[in-house]
Amino acid sequence: MSTAADYSNVDPEQALKYAVQHIRGDRAQIIEGIIEPVSPTWDHEAAAETIRDQIRPRARQLGCVTGSGNLDLPGSSNWFVPDIAVVPAAQAKGAAALLPEDTLLIVEVTSESNGDTDRVVKRKRYAEYNAPLYLVIDRQEQSVTLFSEPGRLGYTRVDGPHPFGAKIRIPEPFGLDIDTSELA
Repeated sequence: MSTAADYSNVDPEQALKYAVQHIRGDRAQIIEGIIEPVSPTWDHEAAAETIRDQIRPRARQLGCVTGSGNLDLPGSSNWFVPDIAVVPAAQAKGAAALLPEDTLLIVEVTSESNGDTDRVVKRKRYAEYNAPLYLVIDRQEQSVTLFSEPGRLGYTRVDGPHPFGAKIRIPEPFGLDIDTSELA
């Protein structure tokens, strides 16, 4: 006689996050409990690369890496894969996932299929989890907005939206201007 396995002490959040890390073939993220594949188009990647190329030299000077590694939001059913995150190299080494507060900057590039996720859900959650800087490249609105000074109720400082073609200042520790003319 077989007995049923006892799953009564399994943490649903941890089980969901474990499952999303082990999906074969594609990367995926969890947005408010919904598993979404991460499969950007080349146009999307070109926009991200435009920003990454401008950030990377300063990130290296700061001892950081730029990438799209996993971000865990403990206590929630969220597991994000940002388009670009700048994190200290020492923290990235050997880490399966980091926390938004471990980043110096997070950049999301919107797509038609998930633009509201980047504009609303991720903005709220990144602030809640203390990501210091959140840059949204909104391809549908053709604008760029920088959110900073995270608080419990959201970001308290907003720079933008600025139309593509404008320069936007990324504050210290970066202290650089991002040229968005190539995005237009």
